[in-house]
Amino acid sequence: MLAWLMDWVLHLDRHLVEVLTDYHTWIYPILFTVIFAETGFVVTPFLPGDSLLFAVGALAAVDSSGTVTAPLASVVLAVAAVLGNLANYSIGRAIGPPAFSGRYRLLRVEYLERTEEFFRRHGGMAIFLSRFMPIMRTCAPFVAGVGRMPYRRFLAYNLAGGCAWVGLFIWGGYLFGNVPLVKQHFGLVTLAIITASLVPVALAWLRRRD
Repeated sequence: MLAWLMDWVLHLDRHLVEVLTDYHTWIYPILFTVIFAETGFVVTPFLPGDSLLFAVGALAAVDSSGTVTAPLASVVLAVAAVLGNLANYSIGRAIGPPAFSGRYRLLRVEYLERTEEFFRRHGGMAIFLSRFMPIMRTCAPFVAGVGRMPYRRFLAYNLAGGCAWVGLFIWGGYLFGNVPLVKQHFGLVTLAIITASLVPVALAWLRRRD
């Protein structure tokens, strides 16, 4: 039973049709919870993110019942992504600094100071870029909270990154997720979308450094 549940959660993108059939409109709270947890807790980077959003878009394109639609899924999951990052940031801000009090050998004050300096210089771009990087998107808001990145600055890049991430993958799945070649090479296509989405942002960041 436990093994089945773990497989169901970790590979939710493969079970979406089953979830829709069994739970109907409850699919939205289920998806919301997974995306919120994947971005909201530094200990859950293993949950599906990119692949799940892409699969939701593909499902929306073929759902004859009209339960799952790309516009509604985009809004619901963008909210989940933004709130998840806010929760992660708040946790880091609340419990992070005390961890660098000097009492713990591996968590030194200079680490916190380096984090604060990094986010003063590149924090906004790091928060935006991390949305398209598995694991990084789970860690970045926590580190931003630990480093006490200004809340308004974090919120602006969080909103932009969350909406861009969710919109890109859901609408990418909606438009291309059911193409036979794409379905056969789902993982490679997801990786290609991540890479392509980062190119213009990386170029802009490099120009700003010059």
